[in-house]
Amino acid sequence: MDIINNSNYQIILGSGSSRRKELLEMTGIKFTVNSNPVNENFPESLKSKEIAEFIVSKKTKPFREIVKENQIIITADTLVWFEDKCWGKPNDKDDAKKMLKMFAGLSHEVITSVGFLTSNNFEILTEVTEVTYKDLNEKEINYYVDTVNPIDKAGSYGIQDWIGMIGVERIKGSYTSVLGLPVPQVTSQILKIINENL
Repeated sequence: MDIINNSNYQIILGSGSSRRKELLEMTGIKFTVNSNPVNENFPESLKSKEIAEFIVSKKTKPFREIVKENQIIITADTLVWFEDKCWGKPNDKDDAKKMLKMFAGLSHEVITSVGFLTSNNFEILTEVTEVTYKDLNEKEINYYVDTVNPIDKAGSYGIQDWIGMIGVERIKGSYTSVLGLPVPQVTSQILKIINENL
């Protein structure tokens, strides 16, 4: 990542997610964090990746008036799409258990959209990954929810957690996108922006 670190671009992660921060740190890219909480409501007419892209655009708005030349501000949103419905973070432990029971034995989509804001442009990339769970039993679900309490996680689970290790039979798409940031695609996009502006 020397090309990025030695460029005159400043990378800013516009997210308060510790998982996204950790993923970006693992690339070796130097960056700072500046997050602005926003209301994540969206119009009911939106479907699937339209929702994630809409929310990413909202997350970018606070930065639009303050972004400086040679800054790249990265925002992101991850959601679960299942049975033609958006599944965000659960309200409580009972809600989390109900959600996981619905996912058991079936496939759902994890959608992560990432926004890249510069002083003269804004682009969004979106990754859709299919995640298939085995037929989880009630003991497994209860153990996970009571131990981890995943109320801060879209879809009520983290694929890196115990439930992902014992429950996810296969994924089709980007693993890091399910974690919250499609790392190879993000680093490629940062390089693209820098190279286009040399």
